[in-house]
Amino acid sequence: MPNYLSLAELNEALSVPDLSDPSDGKHAMQLLLDEVITALSSNWQLASVTHRFNPLVATRDNYDRLGYSPGAVTRDSRYSRHVSPTVMLRSHTSAGIPALLDTLRETEERYDMLHVLPGLVYRRDAVDRHHVGTPHQLDIWRIKSRGMLGLPELHEMMQAVAQAVLPGCEWRATPTQHPYTSHGHQLDVLVTGANGSSEWLELGECGLIGSHILRAAGLEPRRWCGLAMGMGLDRALMLRKQINDIRLLRGTDPRVQSQLQDLSPWRPVSLMPPMHRDLSLVCDSSVDEETLGDVARTALGSRADELSALEILANTPADQLPAVARARLGIVEGQSNVLLRLTLQALDRTLTMSEANSLRDTVYLALHEGPVLELIAG
Repeated sequence: MPNYLSLAELNEALSVPDLSDPSDGKHAMQLLLDEVITALSSNWQLASVTHRFNPLVATRDNYDRLGYSPGAVTRDSRYSRHVSPTVMLRSHTSAGIPALLDTLRETEERYDMLHVLPGLVYRRDAVDRHHVGTPHQLDIWRIKSRGMLGLPELHEMMQAVAQAVLPGCEWRATPTQHPYTSHGHQLDVLVTGANGSSEWLELGECGLIGSHILRAAGLEPRRWCGLAMGMGLDRALMLRKQINDIRLLRGTDPRVQSQLQDLSPWRPVSLMPPMHRDLSLVCDSSVDEETLGDVARTALGSRADELSALEILANTPADQLPAVARARLGIVEGQSNVLLRLTLQALDRTLTMSEANSLRDTVYLALHEGPVLELIAG
């Protein structure tokens, strides 16, 4: 059954400030975005235009016109935020591309432009230090007529973006596939952690604009071509400033906010001690950390940022439980006993034991589907 947003959920999602947009206040993310745009524009001596489209989009633009198959798992309303059968909150900023391509259909003169589409995207995602339900994404598409763009230009694009985000970094490109590109690549950067060890982390994905995407917009591939790149702005900013908790990007503590006005390296702020609560839940067997995380965030409302992480420790189907456990839980076929660990941690103060227990119970009541309740708050 489709899981459509309520009006209250829609209004709440649309009220989240866009850190990439100067109209929502100054933020380091805007500085990083400017550096990426400047790097590409300067490298190619090319004009750019920034688009800030409405986040409510046609489902067809979000998926079908970008080449996603009808059975693609990303379409599932368990992971995306649908408003109706035909309208949704965009799950990626690429959703603005079909309408953009439509505007070029009548263009007769030579054309070569860098199109920049930054903004919030809306998903049902896990709760941890690297994921939120409303991350920021950036799509950069170079669209050209009467000329050729190929792998050399794609390489230039990856080089410019990697060096703009992490000056002097080592980067690599590995082949991958996207529904709306050909010759797709994943852009990775080599990052050294606080312990001195290095690892490759994904920065973005890119490729040549697929001829099927151009043709669907009425643009003849023999005349039109282009490059497409998408990347997460939260991840990029965290890598640039060496921030290890995505919640800090929206932190209200003055020690945090003062550091989100520039791109200088992060100076660690003493975080409050975390508190853990383990839950034994009865849930539908199909649940995962993404769906549980989304429900938990919604239930906590304005206190959602105090949930630092949500981790499934075990997921045991009803038919694998002893009879005494099934009776105690009131669990039935099609359900599972999910053992869940919550990490509760405010960014600006220490939670009291009572507060932690209350937050635990709020999440428990939102996720538990069994007849027997185990509440701990007084």
